[in-house]
Amino acid sequence: MNYLKYTIIKTGKQYNEYCNALEELLVQDKNALSDEIELLTLLIEKWDAEHNSFDDLNPVELIKALMEENKLKPKDLIEILDLSKGTVSKILNYHKGLSKETIRKLSNYFNVSQEAFNRPYKLVNEMNRHFRNASLMNTKKDLENAVVV
Repeated sequence: MNYLKYTIIKTGKQYNEYCNALEELLVQDKNALSDEIELLTLLIEKWDAEHNSFDDLNPVELIKALMEENKLKPKDLIEILDLSKGTVSKILNYHKGLSKETIRKLSNYFNVSQEAFNRPYKLVNEMNRHFRNASLMNTKKDLENAVVV
């Protein structure tokens, strides 16, 4: 009977072992080991899809968790997202929402679906604090000329 080198991942320990094995294979000759790399990638992605806790995090918490996991600092996000230091700071401190372009860049860089970053969350904004439980957008509202229905 043949022994399978890789099987469906059943434990966190096995998941970590497969991640380490994949990293080692990626350093070696990719062409000679492409089937093994593809198989490990598939098994790891299956585990991630079934066990990720991204649904529990709002987009900013997710960004911070991914930054920690990848040992990134806010200055790294400036380069990744091609945004100013102030804009990255506003995003990480809930003062500015994520644009479509920022969501695309985050999704591509971290290899996470765009939907994970495209969920509603509360922003903190001095201008609209007097609105109770108001979900804020990235745009200023013309409150003086607003029509009240």
